Amino acid sequence: MENRSALKVFDWVLRMVVAGIFIYAGVIKILNPASFADQVDNYRILPYFLVAITAVVLPWLEVICGILLLTGRWRAASSLILLGLSFIFVLAVASAMIRGLDINCGCFSVEGEGEKIGASKVIEDVLLFAANFVLFRRSLK
Repeated sequence: MENRSALKVFDWVLRMVVAGIFIYAGVIKILNPASFADQVDNYRILPYFLVAITAVVLPWLEVICGILLLTGRWRAASSLILLGLSFIFVLAVASAMIRGLDINCGCFSVEGEGEKIGASKVIEDVLLFAANFVLFRRSLK
């Protein structure tokens, strides 16, 4: 019985942390979509018309899924979407790093000097992916 209670607490804490990360990151991007579009464009992955769409849609998706995760509503769906986003973030940052791009990640700051991409950013994104994977798996039980 004690293990089940500890797992519930772990699950709740993990949901709050992951939800908080995505809500915070999304709000920053919503407040300045033009700067976020520049950050997305720096990755040189998408054609510009998709960059603009991504810069508008992605932050709202982060915030909405974060709120759903925070409230416990549609946990499986929201954690699956955030899992997918985390996977894309890992691929994008790793790709930019491998190609030698010297850019800011655009995660928590879209203006001025943000966090540069590199191995530590890939590790952070892999950890966020792992947290989302755990949340998704736990939501299926």
